[in-house]
Parts: sequence; C-alpha cells; structure tokens
Amino acid sequence: QVKLVESGGGSVQAGGSLRLSCTSNQYNGYMAWFRQAPGKEREGVAGIDSRDRSSYADSVKGRFTISRGGRNVLHLQMNDLVSEDTAMYYCAADWHLGGHLWNNTQAYDRWGQGTQVIVSS
Repeated sequence: QVKLVESGGGSVQAGGSLRLSCTSNQYNGYMAWFRQAPGKEREGVAGIDSRDRSSYADSVKGRFTISRGGRNVLHLQMNDLVSEDTAMYYCAADWHLGGHLWNNTQAYDRWGQGTQVIVSS
C-alpha cells in the first residue's frame, strides 16, 4: 500500500515562505499538491510528472515551485505567501493521470493526510 506523508506546514505572516515535503514509500509517476480551505472545494496547486515537467494553478504561478527531492520525495516551495493561501495542503500521487488533467482529484488514488498552512496578514 502506498503511503504519502506530508510535513512542513505551519503559521507564517504574509510575505513569508514555507517549504512543504511529501515522502512516499513507493515511486509515483505523477505527483501533485492540492489544497482545501474551509468551505471550499479541494483545488490543484501544482503537479509534476516523471520527467520533472511541472504545472501550476494561476493563483500560485511565480510564487510556488514544485520539485522532486528524489524518486519518492516531493517538495513545494511557497514564497510571498498571502492570506488566501491558508488551507490544508495535501500530497497526491499515482502512476499516471489516466487521461485526467493534473488538477483533477479523480486522477489520483493516493493521498496524504494533509499539513496545515496558515498565513496571517
């Protein structure tokens, strides 16, 4: 069974930075970060494929960077954080997207438990 464990969340003031990490016990062809704020749907933040090609939500382009730290590790560097970035952040993964867009939750069978990010203004 594939397990994903996130770390690195916390509280930060607006304009600050955080680095999230996700460790898997198995290799995953496609990995992504999603987030969910209270009362809102889960949304894709960034995704990366097996060739390190990345995709981003418009709201985080230029501020967030997704990267692999190895075959089984995923990072999300978050800079210039704003209050709207406050959410629970989830790591998602699967062998491939199965025809779905990277930001579609249905593309992933593997999910972590989440790590909370709070940005205060």
